[in-house]
Amino acid sequence: MTENILENKMSNYTNSIRLSLEYENWYAALTLALTLPDICGKLEFPHKSSSARFIHWFNNYLLDKYTKNIAGRSHVFLSGQDAYALRCAYLHQGEVNIEGQRIRKVLSEFSFYAPPKLSYIHCNKMNNSLQLQVDIFCMEVCNAVELWVKDVSSDHLIQGRAKKLMTIHSFAPIY
Repeated sequence: MTENILENKMSNYTNSIRLSLEYENWYAALTLALTLPDICGKLEFPHKSSSARFIHWFNNYLLDKYTKNIAGRSHVFLSGQDAYALRCAYLHQGEVNIEGQRIRKVLSEFSFYAPPKLSYIHCNKMNNSLQLQVDIFCMEVCNAVELWVKDVSSDHLIQGRAKKLMTIHSFAPIY
């Protein structure tokens, strides 16, 4: 059996998100969760622009989680474009207001919530603002990454590109 480099490398990221969630390190978890569609997209489509590959990946692997049937009509709560706008606003400015992001489609801003006791606050839209529960959003990204890894594991080009992903090495002193 051959080693699945992609799975090993990507599990470093998803495990980091899960550990951050376990320790309620919401900002670290969210930062990494918003980075993963870029990483996956770059591995699969290295010649596309960052926005194109992020949106493509998000729409393929997460759009269904953020599309609900309401009164017999399909309603998209979070599109790839708005997710990319969030990624840009949060990662580059530390903001959740995306009105200044040209790529945004529908939303204006986001509100993230830590998990409340005995309930949840996730995927609630008020006007052009979307409420997301940080742990649910991050876990949905992790699950989507794991599904993507299964989908593309047999692609030797992606496996080869995965070798370039950063590894944090353990240091074993020599005595």
